[in-house]
Amino acid sequence: MKVCVLGIWHLGSVASACLAELGFQVTGVDEDGARVEALNDGRAPVFEPGLEELVAKGLAAGRLSFVTDVSEGVAGADYVLIAYDTPVDDRDEVDLSGLFAAARAAAPHLAADATIVVSSQVPVGTCERLAEAVRETNPAVEFAIGCVPENLRLGQAVQRFMTPDFLVFGAASHERLEALFAAIDAPKLRTDLRTAEMTKHAINAYLATSISFINEIANLCDLVGADAFQVAEALRLDSRTGSETPLRPGLAFGGGTLARDMKALRGIGQVHGYEPALISGAIRVNERQNGTVLPRLKGVCKGLRGLTIGVLGLTYKPGTSTIRRSPAMEIIQALNAEGAAVKAYDPRADEAELRPYRHLFVRYDDAYAVADGSQALILTTGWPQFRELDFRRIRDLMGTPWLLLDAQNMLDANEMSRLGFIYQGIGRSRVPEAQR
Repeated sequence: MKVCVLGIWHLGSVASACLAELGFQVTGVDEDGARVEALNDGRAPVFEPGLEELVAKGLAAGRLSFVTDVSEGVAGADYVLIAYDTPVDDRDEVDLSGLFAAARAAAPHLAADATIVVSSQVPVGTCERLAEAVRETNPAVEFAIGCVPENLRLGQAVQRFMTPDFLVFGAASHERLEALFAAIDAPKLRTDLRTAEMTKHAINAYLATSISFINEIANLCDLVGADAFQVAEALRLDSRTGSETPLRPGLAFGGGTLARDMKALRGIGQVHGYEPALISGAIRVNERQNGTVLPRLKGVCKGLRGLTIGVLGLTYKPGTSTIRRSPAMEIIQALNAEGAAVKAYDPRADEAELRPYRHLFVRYDDAYAVADGSQALILTTGWPQFRELDFRRIRDLMGTPWLLLDAQNMLDANEMSRLGFIYQGIGRSRVPEAQR
């Protein structure tokens, strides 16, 4: 069977490569000619472990290709997968114009009885509106529409596509969706369109609320001298909350994905005259969380003007090259406003995405160059290789007061203190033994 994938950045490039690996004839379509050319050369548009290898394998087997012409990709396709990474603005409001433009562009070329599958993150009711847009453009076409919400994670996307925890199939009839994903062994939940759309909102809202909840607890722990990590451990041991609940104190969630669904749910409530207080509260906690960093720095350094601050990590999470809605960017902007000079390092951050922010900091090729001459160092992204740094060397390179703010809580507090750092975490307000 032939599959056309509309939109080939993160979601679309992963879906294209994985579906080709599953044996489908896949054509990815995107209006960005440079992106199409790169993928046809085997270069992925975003870093994702295993993705370029899978793209190269699909290209070599003749099952995978990428084009800019919608008619070429859609013609004869049994499935048209809408896989745009739905953009959001600075207020996390979703922009669906690209999805509707793609649906209208595809409509005249749809094969008889084709199935449109929406995997992009969309507000409830969008699939029905997309179907109506297709019918308005091509009233004669007979097609089905289904919703299979993406459940990828940056840094684990290929693995999550091929071996997901579960799949949600939203449709009036589920047989066509089941045929597309028949080779994937996972529980499959069959719903209607709107319920499928709502599952994505609900999952992300639950994750976002859990993150905001533990950060609120962490902030209270810092005020009273308790340890939020031990509180979180107790919560995970309770069967009612569970071991996999994302209860790790730190910075705000970034990336736009979770915030997009939180804003969507709040918007649904507002349209219907209902205030979802829990959702709104989690949004407010998240919006203020990154603002706790500067007071911690000022508590040690008194003022930041004229100081050099090092930042380790620019992407919004480890395992990806994207910086969209990264807490690090927000913190760097705040440091600039206080008159501090900023040095930064990230092992994967995309230079093109960084370009609008490059006037705010100097980027270096390793963590040691960032530490050299910095009075304070902030660990903003939880890249695992940061644990392996030689912190004794970093301490020797830094200037006083040797402040290490571990905003990801990934280092051993007592070990860092023994090395001579003034160590601070988030929600770990107990003073390390070496600092007592």
